[in-house]
Amino acid sequence: MNEQEKNTLKVYYSIGEVADMFQVNASLIRFWEKEFDIIKPHKNKKGNRQFTKADIDNFHLIYHLVKEKGMTLKGAQMQLNENKTVAETNFEIVKRLQAIRDELIQIKSQLS
Repeated sequence: MNEQEKNTLKVYYSIGEVADMFQVNASLIRFWEKEFDIIKPHKNKKGNRQFTKADIDNFHLIYHLVKEKGMTLKGAQMQLNENKTVAETNFEIVKRLQAIRDELIQIKSQLS
């Protein structure tokens, strides 16, 4: 079983795992948790954050708005509060287009 298959079977992810997924510091994950209401991790008896797949999907959306599109935190918060479905749809379209681009690049390299 590879790493991706293991991740699909997990229910909860630690803050370190989430930070590694996005290649950011754990402090940024904690900061975004405080800034964005859509992220609500469970906490175990020790107080460690346990993020669900839904939380990670929300992190992907926030990461896209802030890091890739260059929005401010306030702008991203407004976007998510007013038009979360539009932001999600746009993010899904971008992900699909990137996957298509990657596939075309792979086909081009195979043809060369």
